[in-house]
Amino acid sequence: QVQLVESGGGLVQAGGSLRLSCAASGRTFSNNTMGWFRQAPGKEREFVAGITRSGIRIYYADSVRGRFTISRDNAKNTVYLQMNSLKPEDTAVYYCAAHRVPGYVPITTRRDEYNYWGQGTQVTVSS
Repeated sequence: QVQLVESGGGLVQAGGSLRLSCAASGRTFSNNTMGWFRQAPGKEREFVAGITRSGIRIYYADSVRGRFTISRDNAKNTVYLQMNSLKPEDTAVYYCAAHRVPGYVPITTRRDEYNYWGQGTQVTVSS
């Protein structure tokens, strides 16, 4: 069974930091572009950050650029999202996802280009 499992969410004060992890099991995603998305209550799921299979190409949403850092450890089949200087508007359920096409694929912000999703981890930032 293929699974992506996110962890590391929680409650933090504004200005604080969290590090999310996304561990894959059942198959390797070391050859896939990976992405982090988030969904706040009443809003659509939105792209946060993406990283190509080698980690050379990285892309961030404007709202998190300069505060969040995506990285991956292919040996551990794990993707990370370091979140610093958190704001109340960062409150959401955070999901990791694997691009549907293996190999080198440019980072896309389109949800329908990712076909494996984790169950999400809640991040709450208090003011």
